[in-house]
Amino acid sequence: MGREERPLNDSLKNYEAMLNEIDDGVGEVDIKGNLTYINNAGCRLWGYAREEIIGTNYKFYTNQEGVKVVREAYNKVYKTGQPNRFIHDIVRKDGTKRIVEDSVSPIRSGKDEIIGFRAVQRDVTDRVETERRFASHRRRLEAIFGSVKDAIITVDREQKVIEINKSAQDICGIDIEKIGGKVFSECLGQCGGTCADVLRQTLGKQIPISGYRIECGHQNHYQQLVSINSTPLLDYQGNFTGAVMVIRDITLLRDLQRELRERHKFQNIIGRGEKMQEIYHLLEDLASLETTVLITGESGTGKELVARALHYSGQRSFKPFVTVNCSALAESLLESELFGHVRGAFTGAVKDKQGRFEAADGGTILLDEIGDISPLIQLKLLRVLQEKVFERVGESTPRKVDVRVIASTNKDLKEKVRNGEFREDLYYRLMVVEVALPPLRERREDMPLLVDHFIHKFNEEFNKDIEGISREVLNIFMGYPWPGNVRELEHVIEHAFILCRGKVITVENLPADIRDNPVMEKVKHANRHVVKEATSEQKIMEALQKTGGNKAKAARLLGINRRTLYRIIAKNQPNCVS
Repeated sequence: MGREERPLNDSLKNYEAMLNEIDDGVGEVDIKGNLTYINNAGCRLWGYAREEIIGTNYKFYTNQEGVKVVREAYNKVYKTGQPNRFIHDIVRKDGTKRIVEDSVSPIRSGKDEIIGFRAVQRDVTDRVETERRFASHRRRLEAIFGSVKDAIITVDREQKVIEINKSAQDICGIDIEKIGGKVFSECLGQCGGTCADVLRQTLGKQIPISGYRIECGHQNHYQQLVSINSTPLLDYQGNFTGAVMVIRDITLLRDLQRELRERHKFQNIIGRGEKMQEIYHLLEDLASLETTVLITGESGTGKELVARALHYSGQRSFKPFVTVNCSALAESLLESELFGHVRGAFTGAVKDKQGRFEAADGGTILLDEIGDISPLIQLKLLRVLQEKVFERVGESTPRKVDVRVIASTNKDLKEKVRNGEFREDLYYRLMVVEVALPPLRERREDMPLLVDHFIHKFNEEFNKDIEGISREVLNIFMGYPWPGNVRELEHVIEHAFILCRGKVITVENLPADIRDNPVMEKVKHANRHVVKEATSEQKIMEALQKTGGNKAKAARLLGINRRTLYRIIAKNQPNCVS
């Protein structure tokens, strides 16, 4: 070998060594497809030794299906003169199948003629199979996504729609062909858009919201009630990327519930009597309307609960709910509290202050005890109700506000109007719809339900495990007039919780003014009659039979204390079955 050839030979050996070090297979074939070169990785990929495969035609180590794919791919390179990349299956010497990606480029002579092909092969079996599994899984998900009757919307962090299913078109009236990539809230033209507020809460706080019920206010679906679930979306690394919202139309379910059974609860209002059922229906009708509502009733009947129920079941539920106690402030202070003031408007006004109306913009304001406001405040409120504008104290610039007004009072406003103490025009502005809450003495059928509610509440608050109240206490509660209504009942049970050391609240645990009430003697007489009637052997046998021998349930059925039942059974053994 001459001196000139030796460096070239060394260089070729270096290149060959480098090719043998890489993980991808590298091979060369002539124009007829005969293998002229293959590196170590190529041998490992095909499973042949170099001496077995060099010089053979590609048809030797390629199955029948692969021959067709390879021929078409190489012909394309030959005709275009451009590199080509394709994926195909191969069968190794041991019969196992792999998937490879070929990057083929032409080999040219000094005359620029194509005299062969060079291919770089990479085993992509794992990647392709993963992609195929993913594609198959995605097709299944898309089938499920499309067949689900609930509306499903996924959005990114900017609330731009990523995916939306066909049911959203039926429930929300959205054209799913045009919404992709757009901000979800900007695509809602036929409803109040409360679902977008739910979505914003999930995106803003990165928290799930579950079972949120709203009446859509949909133009084409009258009184459509939906349940909304919104959940954050995370990528494979756990990073927050957006949210998915599921909207279920439960209008039919709501209507069936109305027909089939009475309800025991609406929002946080407790009651199952006929009067409460009428109020529930009225609140549902009012929830998504912008109508001004006047809530009337004695102190302690739950007027603020009703106002909150109207707000949180309507389209403004994610906007502010602001309460103002109109009877607690003097006229000048109330005006500033309602409308705000500017610096220097009066002594002590050292800086500008935002009023409650401005704070409630977009939401709801409750004007509690509206019957106690002065004529000046009445006049200013009338303007807000009529024109939706107000002025801060010490300022002449009108400010516009979008607020739903709910007022409440325990006074007779009609009588106040007749006496000239309340403006007639304001009265009729407030009295668009009245929700009249009955006093507790007129809904005694709700007493057991209310008692159970407060016992559950105070068990959690005091970390106790009180099971209930005795029959004697229930009789007292049923006979007592409750001038303080539900609020008084709550305070009485809270008092009893503090004193009670057992599992059942007894008469001794009640406040003195309840125990010493004149109704007590009647209750004691009634208790003696009830116990005598309930503890006859026949009654006990019937109760035990109905409850499958459960003494605690039998005692409740008979309306007597559980210990009393145990005592009677022990006394009458063996006549009474235990």
